[in-house]
Amino acid sequence: MRVVIAGSSGLIGSSLVAALRAERYEVLRLVRRKPAAPDERGWDPYAGRIDEGALDDVQAVINLCGAGIADKRWDDARKQVLRDSRVVPTEVLSQAVVEHNVPVLVNSSGAHFYGDTGTTVADESAPGGSTFMSRITQAWEAATQAAEEGGVRVVKLRTSVVISPSGGIWGRLRPIFSSFLGGRLGSGEQFFPWVSLDDTIAAYRFVIEHDNISGPVNLAGPEPVTNAEFTKAAGQALNRPTPWVVPAFVLRTVLGEMADDLVLTGPGLTPKVLESNGFHFQHPTIAAALNAAVT
Repeated sequence: MRVVIAGSSGLIGSSLVAALRAERYEVLRLVRRKPAAPDERGWDPYAGRIDEGALDDVQAVINLCGAGIADKRWDDARKQVLRDSRVVPTEVLSQAVVEHNVPVLVNSSGAHFYGDTGTTVADESAPGGSTFMSRITQAWEAATQAAEEGGVRVVKLRTSVVISPSGGIWGRLRPIFSSFLGGRLGSGEQFFPWVSLDDTIAAYRFVIEHDNISGPVNLAGPEPVTNAEFTKAAGQALNRPTPWVVPAFVLRTVLGEMADDLVLTGPGLTPKVLESNGFHFQHPTIAAALNAAVT
């Protein structure tokens, strides 16, 4: 099977390329610079351009595009980047898969589609939230409309925080916990949506290969946890105490609007679609995911 991946240089993308090739997929990578390798094809989503032939005889396109949501403090300019880097490439790819008769578009999305779910755990039928990131995620998913109307099978993977041995959020948190500085954030009662990197990669392949799956899919570990529960599990995985508490006002001072949108609130997710279709989680608990990430 020939697959094209946009956004292949990040944590998920680089791992997904290697995993699919190990399973004998032919993987081509869309790059915004001049192609420099045989497996690269050029594109400029903001100009609406994809290299001629890039999508010929392709069975699936995977869209992982999007600027890092926690890489920089949010101001108006950064907010626009966060939105445009998701919506614009998705609109271009949605049109392109129809024009080139690509049967499947797997579009990355985010757990923050749901906003703050309070004490409720959401499956894929739950409505979208009203936070800044939930509104962006809703626009991100809506950008697949052209593909859906064109008869393409569109899967929207609402991805949680990915727990990986290196990189990602755990790559930032592990040194803090290892240095005896780990602790809960605010009340710690907010949900912390999570999924292991191995299960993330397996889920992308799973939805490509299961023709009956379309629409939103929660990509989250089957054990919803709060920030306090995650903190305790992280300390246990690293054999470190986690006595500290970072007060909400400190987080708001340091992070600004991001604190309330991403840190002090969170969605609880259940992976109903994946589980109902027989997906098997390698790391079904946060302890299993963290233990795999520290070995």
